[in-house]
Amino acid sequence: VQLQASGGGLVQAGGSLRLSCVAPGRTFSGYTLAWFRQVTGKEREFVAAIKWANSNPFYADSVKGRFTISRDNAKSTLYLQMNSLQPEDTAEYYCTASRTIITSNLRVPSSYASWGQGTLVTVSS
Repeated sequence: VQLQASGGGLVQAGGSLRLSCVAPGRTFSGYTLAWFRQVTGKEREFVAAIKWANSNPFYADSVKGRFTISRDNAKSTLYLQMNSLQPEDTAEYYCTASRTIITSNLRVPSSYASWGQGTLVTVSS
């Protein structure tokens, strides 16, 4: 499934942004969805994931309490609400999806086959 992320931008430290992710012409039915981020020259890093049934989401320790992942299955849209942003949150953010991933692999980028183009988040100090 082809994914499109949007909502990135430039924000001051302490500010908020909401990222969105859609799959034009497709639904997210049955998919586990996740957000990763990547800084140039570094490995892609897990941010958050949420399963199809909207069960308890999973977060990286670095964003827990500041970021909220959610999904609107009727609109086939994935969100990432980011509050209290810090300069270390600056990265390209990617959404991804998988129908077959198991819980123990949620945080592993290579477990996901479908990736969209990223959206850049820049947090100034």
